[in-house]
Amino acid sequence: MADDKTSAKLILNGEEYDLPIQSPTLGPDVIDIRKLYGQAGVFTYDPGFTSTASCDSTITFIDGEKGELLHRGYPIEQLAEKSHYLEVCYLLLYGELPSAAQLEDFEDRVTKHTMLHEQLHFLFRGFRRDAPPMAIMVGVVGALSAFYHDSTDVNDPWQREVASVRMIAKMPTIAAMAYKYTIGQPFIYPRNELDYASNFLRMCFAVPSEDYEVNPILSRAMDRIFTLHADHEQNASTSTVRLASSSGANPFACIAAGIACLWGPAHGGANQACLEMLREIGTVDRIPEYIARAKDKNDPFRLMGFGHRVYKNFDPRATVMKQSADEVLDLMGIDDNPTLQVAKELERQALDDPYFAEKKLFPNVDFYSGIILEAMGFPTSMFTAIFAVSRTVGWISQWKEMIADPQLKIGRPRQLYVGASLRDYVDIENR
Repeated sequence: MADDKTSAKLILNGEEYDLPIQSPTLGPDVIDIRKLYGQAGVFTYDPGFTSTASCDSTITFIDGEKGELLHRGYPIEQLAEKSHYLEVCYLLLYGELPSAAQLEDFEDRVTKHTMLHEQLHFLFRGFRRDAPPMAIMVGVVGALSAFYHDSTDVNDPWQREVASVRMIAKMPTIAAMAYKYTIGQPFIYPRNELDYASNFLRMCFAVPSEDYEVNPILSRAMDRIFTLHADHEQNASTSTVRLASSSGANPFACIAAGIACLWGPAHGGANQACLEMLREIGTVDRIPEYIARAKDKNDPFRLMGFGHRVYKNFDPRATVMKQSADEVLDLMGIDDNPTLQVAKELERQALDDPYFAEKKLFPNVDFYSGIILEAMGFPTSMFTAIFAVSRTVGWISQWKEMIADPQLKIGRPRQLYVGASLRDYVDIENR
């Protein structure tokens, strides 16, 4: 980060305080308030931390006004078109695009770690048969620290490296096993000759009684879903991982905390909510009714999968995801799937409607990813689990960056207390 260029002045009760201003590489300047309490005896108040920078980072930058998402400076559109998920993982973890030899070595290390400890099968079988995949993932990922003791010391750089590779490698296996468990099918072991996305699809959809060939269009679409969800700056789950790691918790516990936060419908459940909305609409002829409701300020209904809290223009990931959605729907067909028919027609009508263009309510990445996963045959209960697989590298990259930061402090937000003031205890007979 650049040196302080100037300072802001705060006048409080007649006293003047100088607050340094930090200038980032990209984005708005930041007022440094770290010494404010010590100097002035006051805190700042920012529910949701929407105006507070909790860290400095070199990993991901988002400009919501421009519709821009950069990983280590590279636009997500270029990475999604020209790269693939494991190369993006390397970029996020190590800061630069790999050479051919570096990428081959990294892919080999990930491939060699995709198996799970065999005793973890007993843990899976301890869950109810109808347990949600995300509930299983939270439990299994947290339990990894009980099986891989040689990569839990956060103060050892080599153990941090091993834990990072293990998490990226094992998360698809865990998610696929969670899926298989919920549908009562046998677990399918990973295959080292397959790429990351193809391996995941095979573990989800293959059965021991017959051969399974992964369609390259579906594999490419899944790889793009992984790539486009790999990291998204300081979102709720990433901030959860950072907060957990600030205490020195082991990496598996930190990632389990991130999965638990992602489980919330306001965060990782957006594409699931979008599919549920499409099913509510039901048929193409009802789309005008729901578009009219979305325009009505007095109607609480909102079109899920349109617009984005961060992106005030368009979601840069959506353009790439739309291309994949078109390819998958062309391959799988939508004629016999009313939900996908509604999705395609809703997209067309919304993009043609001046209201949505004026409000900048464009289909976002969740709209298209939900369509793709539905067409592939995944139930909505797996959508957030797949999101967790994708985001693991982002969580790990942010975790590694934080652990190596010499300014690391345990997270401890302040509060605006509005409860009762000091009072004396009253004996029960006098209440």
